[in-house]
Amino acid sequence: MLFNSLDFALFISVFFILYWFVFKKLKQQNILIVIASYVFYGWWDWRFLSLIIFSSIVDFLVGIGLSRTDDQRKRLFYLLTSILVNLGFLGFFKYYNFFLESFVGAFSFFGKGINPQGLNIILPVGISFYTFQTLSYTIDVYKRKFRPTTDFGSFFAFVSFFPQLVAGPIERAKNLLPQFYKKRNFDLSKATDGMRQILWGYFMKVVVADRLALYVDVVYNNVEMHNSITLLLATVLFSFQIYCDFAGYSNIAIGTAKIFGFQLMDNFNRPYFATSITDFWRRWHISLSTWFRDYVYIPLGGNRVSKFRHYSNLFITFVISGLWHGANWTFIIWGALHGFYQIAEKIIYRRRPSQGATTIEKMLKILVTYFLVTFAWIFFRSNSVSDAFVVVNHIFTKFGNPRLYSIDSLVFGIFGICLLLIFEFFTEQKSEKFILLDNPNIVLRWASYVFLILVIFLFGAFDGGQFIYFQF
Repeated sequence: MLFNSLDFALFISVFFILYWFVFKKLKQQNILIVIASYVFYGWWDWRFLSLIIFSSIVDFLVGIGLSRTDDQRKRLFYLLTSILVNLGFLGFFKYYNFFLESFVGAFSFFGKGINPQGLNIILPVGISFYTFQTLSYTIDVYKRKFRPTTDFGSFFAFVSFFPQLVAGPIERAKNLLPQFYKKRNFDLSKATDGMRQILWGYFMKVVVADRLALYVDVVYNNVEMHNSITLLLATVLFSFQIYCDFAGYSNIAIGTAKIFGFQLMDNFNRPYFATSITDFWRRWHISLSTWFRDYVYIPLGGNRVSKFRHYSNLFITFVISGLWHGANWTFIIWGALHGFYQIAEKIIYRRRPSQGATTIEKMLKILVTYFLVTFAWIFFRSNSVSDAFVVVNHIFTKFGNPRLYSIDSLVFGIFGICLLLIFEFFTEQKSEKFILLDNPNIVLRWASYVFLILVIFLFGAFDGGQFIYFQF
């Protein structure tokens, strides 16, 4: 079930009525959330509900087990059970064929041909997201950073909460789980704020991301035939497509949660205004970057080790992050590039300490950061590593007149980018997320609402398909 579908509009309307007007008691609301979340998830393929249910049962029982023993060997056994179950599911469904093909490729490289049988495996939607969310719970309980719950309904609701189930934000138990314990009453101001965020999310998704996709997909699905300007334009447009696609989803998810009395963490913070790669990762997919920081980078030793180990830890973390995004060498190279960027940046700034920058210097840093990030997006978007190198080669060597496709979508998409950048420029200056949609002047505020709604209906592409991050 897609957020930008009539199915979801009907689903959320029925859920709203049942949630606020029929089932008013806390436990009833939590059970309703679980049922609604399973309906929402099962809309894609009901068979995969068994995975999320089994994972929830295992981690609930692991949490109980950890709370009942101080024996370190038993505690480690419980933790490893959770890790093996969750990463076992993730590894099988997402990476089995990838590792098998890589294994075959390695043997072929040394002249030994083998022909093992691959499996026709369907990747369950959102498995990377809910797996990491429930893993963070058991790891925090193991480390005694969080008290395990004995409330079966609340835990199942925490794991399956439908607004952020299939593409995040990846919530921590300490933030989201306690919210299922507290009585929730309808709050008009929170609901209004949520609707505001949903409106902006739909603008990002259907006006910018889905319009740009109509051009980007044509170019990147046949890179051999395109020249420098065409590929460069498609790459720049993809940088905004993926941002607006994923940030749009996150805004809709966070806004929907607010309507029902929940506060999810922010997942994006104007990443293309970042002045360094480090700053970019403080702003981009925040829930994932902080997850890798806390559960991979710091356990490896973080920066409390030798410089070589520190840089190795950074590189390993970003390579794993790349692999998390997909079972393809393109994602691993994308992650490795960001790891290399981080290491180079730390070496440069260690030798030349950063001082107060002028406006021009800040703009140059933003442009350099954007260029590096966008270059890495080439590998992220390309269908294969060979395609990625074709794109890079053609950008620098194959010059000629650009080929333009879907002219109306291209124009509407660029118009949307301009609105996005204007909006984010003002919010970056004022550090207020929705300053133009939350104007104290009621006339200007409602004028902004009407304008944005008109833009969505006039310029939006409503057949843009699923969100990009659903495949991860």
